[in-house]
Amino acid sequence: MKVISDLNQFTLVDRSLAAVWHPCTQMKHHESFPLIAITKGKGAWLYDENGNPLLDCISSWWTNLFGHSNARINQAITEQLDKIEHVMLAGFTHLPVVELSEKLSALTDHYLGHVFYASDGASAVEIALKMSHHFWQLNGKPQKKKFVCLQNGYHGETLGALAVTDVAIFREAYGSLLQDVYTVRSPDARKAKAGESSEDVAKQAAKELEQLFEKEHGQIAAIIVEPLVQCAGHMAMYSPEYLRLVRDLCDRYAVHLIADEIAVGCGRSGKFFACEHAGIWPDFLTLSKGISGGYLPLSLCLTTEEIYRAFYSDQTQQGFLHSHSYTGNPLACAAALACLKIFESDQVLEKNQLRSQDLANAFAWAKTDIRIEHWRQQGMILAFDIKEDCLKSASTFPREMFATSLEEGILIRPIGNTIYVMPPYILSAEETLQMGKSVQRALEKVLA
Repeated sequence: MKVISDLNQFTLVDRSLAAVWHPCTQMKHHESFPLIAITKGKGAWLYDENGNPLLDCISSWWTNLFGHSNARINQAITEQLDKIEHVMLAGFTHLPVVELSEKLSALTDHYLGHVFYASDGASAVEIALKMSHHFWQLNGKPQKKKFVCLQNGYHGETLGALAVTDVAIFREAYGSLLQDVYTVRSPDARKAKAGESSEDVAKQAAKELEQLFEKEHGQIAAIIVEPLVQCAGHMAMYSPEYLRLVRDLCDRYAVHLIADEIAVGCGRSGKFFACEHAGIWPDFLTLSKGISGGYLPLSLCLTTEEIYRAFYSDQTQQGFLHSHSYTGNPLACAAALACLKIFESDQVLEKNQLRSQDLANAFAWAKTDIRIEHWRQQGMILAFDIKEDCLKSASTFPREMFATSLEEGILIRPIGNTIYVMPPYILSAEETLQMGKSVQRALEKVLA
């Protein structure tokens, strides 16, 4: 281990490489692609240690909704800090966690509620999986313990969440640790053949799921999906018809539906919850990332009254005995409440309809570039793919595009040959247009 004795002789990047193991990173790549040291953020912009601005086009890994250093969220956290910073939620409660739970339930028309809290998205998924598994045990069906996931789906990297993830790069090293699951066809609209619509692809995928349920429903606890957009899976987008069909199948075959809205919730899809586009509610709904505005670690799982009541008993072992030290942290809940207040007072969902059109206009050039295919958009998420035969090196393209975009003053992080943007909900039309032009210039340099 490299030890730095005189901190003043080394840059922040040097110190980070010597002391920090960065996430989702092959650390050796930083020999040729240096880390960027960020010293402050304001609005949609990040600033490095030399004061250079970067437009945060991916909301700092899909978390930031209303800009960095947002005055209203700052104030909410500061006010809460003067009251109570944290107290365990086992045997205690506090106003921010109660108010947040009430408001989230109201956003589902009270179909879902009884919110269970954690810190990160994968933990919220673990909660949903464990609750479903335990529910069937409590209802005399312990054989219902297998899960169904979609091809190309991603739900996190703890062992339960990783088991229902179908992205090879994350699973390969840990396959021997994971539970066996059923993996079914993704309704990814890019699979449409000539003359087929996204609805046709959705119906075909649902038909395969129906065949599985018909045969194995007695063994299946739940199916987990990312509604409308499989984000880590190259931003695969699909028709809401699939969600409607899956909901019907789950009702028919007594299988739980888990909606992982960690990335697509909180307005990303155009509605607060992506499931709303299909007019359905799941049995479990998970949120994280944007719920705290990108400020503090917070995740949660909402579920139905029926599932909650199954655990309600005089017997301790019949309870849901799962916990996290920082469950329902008051500061994180205060940040989330501030975000929900901004949604309401600023009419964010309505204004995002205009912002999403600005986004489409800023990337209209990509629709006619012959090197690009599968241009797609769902609300405030826009993506397109670079044709494989146009890449000099498929393995290095994401890093080259990332580095070149930094030179253009923007932060993007391609997934394979997929370029996407998922900006905060505060960009002006001019900033959005600037983003589109900057991505175009960076792409020209990388593909040249």
